[in-house]
Amino acid sequence: MWNELLLTLQDANTQWVLFGSILLGVASGVLGSFALLRKQSLIGDAMAHAALPGICLAFLLYGTKSIGWFLVGAALSGLLATYFIQAIINHSRIKEDTAIGLVLSVFFGFGIVLLTKIAQSKNGNQSGLDDFIFGQAASLVGSDVKVISSVAIVLLIITFLLFKELKLFTFDRQFAKGIGLPTGFINALLMTLIVSAVVIGLQAVGVILMAAMLITPAIAARYWTDRLDRMVIVAGTIGALSGILGTILSSMASNLPTGPVIVLAATVIFIISLVFAPNRGLVSKGLKLYRLRKRVARETVLQTMYDLAEEASISNQSMLFTRDQLLTRRRMATRMLDKNLHRLSREGLLNQTDGKWGLTAPGAKAAYEVTFNNRLFEIYTMYEMRFAYLQLAANDAWEYYEIPSHTLNELMELMAVHEHTPQLDPAHFAKGEKYYIANLESNDSNKRKREVKSS
Repeated sequence: MWNELLLTLQDANTQWVLFGSILLGVASGVLGSFALLRKQSLIGDAMAHAALPGICLAFLLYGTKSIGWFLVGAALSGLLATYFIQAIINHSRIKEDTAIGLVLSVFFGFGIVLLTKIAQSKNGNQSGLDDFIFGQAASLVGSDVKVISSVAIVLLIITFLLFKELKLFTFDRQFAKGIGLPTGFINALLMTLIVSAVVIGLQAVGVILMAAMLITPAIAARYWTDRLDRMVIVAGTIGALSGILGTILSSMASNLPTGPVIVLAATVIFIISLVFAPNRGLVSKGLKLYRLRKRVARETVLQTMYDLAEEASISNQSMLFTRDQLLTRRRMATRMLDKNLHRLSREGLLNQTDGKWGLTAPGAKAAYEVTFNNRLFEIYTMYEMRFAYLQLAANDAWEYYEIPSHTLNELMELMAVHEHTPQLDPAHFAKGEKYYIANLESNDSNKRKREVKSS
């Protein structure tokens, strides 16, 4: 296998195709990142399809196959399609996705008509235009790769030099306009760069699959990072790796087209990113969800035990409770309840006596902390607008000891007004004593100062 791989890489044509595929993958990944973040993923597909009539017109005017003229015709046709899309969006009530689909269909249909006319002409068989529809990277020669590589390098240099401006324009166009950036020019430049990336990839990947080459590395990179600069680098790397894998696999196997294999390689990398990315991957999210459910179930049992013990202390009843009492207080799956009861028992937080469950001293302290935290959060949700300055995100974990002291003191006062303050003191749990919150110690740990009062 390794000998076959070395022989494949020593082939001059394979080296040209590999070099061109790498640069194409890098350029596509980098520029595709901006298209993805601007929610213009379909733009690449529209430009790829719209390039076909430009290629056909270039052949009709020039009379023979010329990669240079083909790229010029494809670029002009793609830019014209972009102009029509923007004009339709700006001067009508048609949405962007509808405008893209409309222009894509019209331009591609016109291209098929021209392609049919060329095929019926005398020199139609020599046009090589079919390569631009389905892609034929193996047909690339040295001159073709030099043109593609030169354009790709220019695109990467422009993106690097204007990265800050493109970043501002991508995330906040109004802010970029407010600080004096020529947003109209930047938008036109970005569209030109994307069109150019699409055009140089047409012969290798084809009209049909070029949109995948533009977007797949970018969306795969999005799973690995939240920063644009890193995303661009990762997307370019994934694009280059896809080009390497696609070229080598298609060269080692017989009758495998290089372009589709490159796209399939990028798709495999995307699937790996989707499943195994550390923060956004399905495995990572599944583990986080499992840990969250485990924590919620544990805290639910502890708070339920505390609530029942709190009520029992008022009426001087036993603080041992059956499974049915726990289920009546808070509905949850019986299997999950039993699992958490035994887990908490092993942790020394619960004990079992005659089929009933009760809190131990450490368990009472843990249950108190959970109950206090949850009840304080209930007060926060009741007065959320009053404490909007906390800027808590929807997925932020609520922990009372992370709240500023003055805010915690105010929440505790509101909690006392609503009679949400926990009544059982963990330190005197066995004696059935009660306590109330006196005030808050002004130290960095935000610990509560408790004052015990005998019941």
